[in-house]
Amino acid sequence: MEDSGRFSYFFLGLGIGVAIGVLFAPKAGDETRHYIKAKADEGKDYIKRRSEEVRGSASTLVERGKEAVNRQKDQLSAAVEAGKQAYREAVGGVGEKGPEPQGV
Repeated sequence: MEDSGRFSYFFLGLGIGVAIGVLFAPKAGDETRHYIKAKADEGKDYIKRRSEEVRGSASTLVERGKEAVNRQKDQLSAAVEAGKQAYREAVGGVGEKGPEPQGV
């Protein structure tokens, strides 16, 4: 999927950004650790939100797929039943013995 590639690039960029930030940080170690922890929490929250959105979208798509399959199944059943009824009517009009063989 295209989204999984985007997530990979996002996390790669995030990791590189954090590494560069730590190397060139003008803040003290304690402040830097707090900053990194805050950014990691933001990333975790983002992933949690996105996974819930994707799960909801997937659930919706599955439901729509099930509905489409059920509609097709109903249409096919109706078509088969109509075919059977047409056959019964055609056979009923030929006679009591049933249809006569063709070409014999």
